[in-house]
Amino acid sequence: MKRFGALLLSLCLFGAAGCSDDSTSPSNLPIVMTASLSPANEVPAIAIPENTGHGAAQITFNVTRDGTGAISGGTAEFHFQLSGFPSSTTIIAAHIHPGAAGVNGGVIVNTGVVAGSPVTQSDGVMSFTSAPVTVPAALLQSIVNNPAGFYFNVHSPTNPGGVARGQLNRAQ
Repeated sequence: MKRFGALLLSLCLFGAAGCSDDSTSPSNLPIVMTASLSPANEVPAIAIPENTGHGAAQITFNVTRDGTGAISGGTAEFHFQLSGFPSSTTIIAAHIHPGAAGVNGGVIVNTGVVAGSPVTQSDGVMSFTSAPVTVPAALLQSIVNNPAGFYFNVHSPTNPGGVARGQLNRAQ
């Protein structure tokens, strides 16, 4: 009976360690970021007719960690959904960029959406889910350390610099 109690205690302690909220624990659990997408967040803000839309993005980082808990590699999977845009709006690109709110930055992680294969509307909604995209370990660590220093945005032919944008927030 004592062995069973010790085993049960060990399993409980192991389970509690695996569920830690400590971002430095050596866990390979996914890290989930979200962004609320709005034309008003773009710099400069978007004008008529594409200023009426909104949406959301969810980015799941599947990370690997070394023995010290540092991120050693990983991938990103993207899902975004948009609505309220004019029926003619299509999405020709979607990316993660570095930059705090109000600051533009270059593309650092591409979702795979391209002009040759745009995301189009179905019943007023545009939705996209990507295959896993490899992200360098140092960049993953930077995003995890400071999600608000990065943003996700989508681009249209009318607004090739970006039609809707949102800062990253860690959800999980």
